[in-house]
Amino acid sequence: MELTFYGAAQTVTGSMHLVECNGYRILLDCGLYQGRRAEASERNRTLPFEANTIDAVLLSHAHIDHSGNLPSLVKHGFRGLIYATAATRDLCTIMLADSANIQESDARFLRKHGKDAVEPLYWLDDVSRTMELFHTVPYRRRFIVFPGIEAAFYDAGHILGSAAIMIWLTETGRQRRVLFTGDVGRPSPAILRSPDRPPYADVVISESTYGGKIHEPQERSTQMLRRLIEHITNTQGKLLIPAFSVGRTQNLVYYLDQMHKRNELPKVPVVVDSPLSLNATNVYRLHPECFNSSVRQALLSDPDPFGFESLRYTRSVDESKALNSTRGPLVIISASGMCESGRILHHLRNTIEDPANVVLLLGFMAEHTLGRRLADGAERVRILGEEFRVRAQVKQLHSMSAHADQEELTAYLDSLRDQTEILFLVHGEPNSQALMASRLKKAGWKDVRIPSRGDRVEL
Repeated sequence: MELTFYGAAQTVTGSMHLVECNGYRILLDCGLYQGRRAEASERNRTLPFEANTIDAVLLSHAHIDHSGNLPSLVKHGFRGLIYATAATRDLCTIMLADSANIQESDARFLRKHGKDAVEPLYWLDDVSRTMELFHTVPYRRRFIVFPGIEAAFYDAGHILGSAAIMIWLTETGRQRRVLFTGDVGRPSPAILRSPDRPPYADVVISESTYGGKIHEPQERSTQMLRRLIEHITNTQGKLLIPAFSVGRTQNLVYYLDQMHKRNELPKVPVVVDSPLSLNATNVYRLHPECFNSSVRQALLSDPDPFGFESLRYTRSVDESKALNSTRGPLVIISASGMCESGRILHHLRNTIEDPANVVLLLGFMAEHTLGRRLADGAERVRILGEEFRVRAQVKQLHSMSAHADQEELTAYLDSLRDQTEILFLVHGEPNSQALMASRLKKAGWKDVRIPSRGDRVEL
């Protein structure tokens, strides 16, 4: 029984871990790596194993840094099953197709403007073949993956359908329990249920994205939103909010909807400019079984918590382009969340040099992404091959994060402390992981490790 860390090892993207038992090879996630363009392209195009040697995939959730390289795996020969919750499968249907479309669209745009363009990682046909391999399993139902290998999904409370994955491995008469947390949500999410209490495990693989930080109270999020919307009302500017299409956008719209109900939202048009966000919101509407009791109760009086009077969704390219000439005040919510692709890049090109505008970054920005450069206060940035001066205000807000912070993650793991032999920290930058490891050791954890990419461990 062996475990190898191939992705999200001392970084927050490209989640991918390999479990081997009884001659079977099972991937935990198969995500896209995001960072420096050349490095990201090389990592995503060059799988660290032969795809046809992988027998199955257990997928924690649909975010692209966890699911986004599945079509590459299929393109290169994988033919096993991809196990996930039903909501994760439904989100992957739209997210992976959108990923392929963005890659094809970005390549066309660069070629049109005389820039070097690379071939997409995968095409829509690869996505279609990938979706045929999905097999859905409800939460908390134990299932057989292969002889001697069983698994179960537990609600992680991160995004719709997200799961921590429990794996029971039995080889030569000995059983080992391995828990992979995926991404852990916060104790009281805006829309979803709180994370399930994790089951007992011998080995735990835990995320550590916010291992070194404590989130601000949620009330500050709505206060900042209101202040920034009031600001652009005075400057007649635009508030541009890069947001992940799945999870972050729905939470943000839900908060705005609640502010609207309380008459706390300034009367400013709000546009969600992302076809994927619209499609993902429709998937959310199809899965009320994932909602918490407060949202289910609210549905009795408000059948649509993702819409209000001054909000509209756009789908077509022409609608998106029209926003460039629309006068402020105007709030634009668009993907991607770390400003690495999609329509957000075009909106940034048209707003970043105007001091009347504001860019609001929500949550964590990975190293070497455009979002991180903006968060770090860069005075000049390159967007779609051109350099721009950053004259718009740039603000960052962590309290809307869908990731547990240091204290919340410590509390989530607390019930496992006395039974677990080894805790591996993944999905975090080295500084955050070091702080998280220190915090866990103070809490009584004996063996906390921070693996590097390619590290292989006997279980």
